[in-house]
Amino acid sequence: MPLLAVTALERLHKIPPQFWLKAAMAVAVVVAAVFVLRKLARLNKVVLGVGVFVVLVIIGFSWIYNRNEPRFLTPLMNKIAPFFPSKNTFAKKQATPADNP
Repeated sequence: MPLLAVTALERLHKIPPQFWLKAAMAVAVVVAAVFVLRKLARLNKVVLGVGVFVVLVIIGFSWIYNRNEPRFLTPLMNKIAPFFPSKNTFAKKQATPADNP
């Protein structure tokens, strides 16, 4: 058995430190998420609803502007996108000369 323990310990030493850093960060994110969710559970539901709405609107406008939405939302974004500016249309308008000199 001691031989197996030494080889397992040697294998752990061969794992790059970047992996351990990423694993520690993942654990920290999970702990922080649990902490935040517990705090949000005590919050007024109207304030929580407004906060969630604002976050979803910001994400939606980011998807429309950059056109990097998830694939399953592309048909919906194709219908909504013409009403809002996007990165491509803004760049084209900046590249064309002004109508009146």
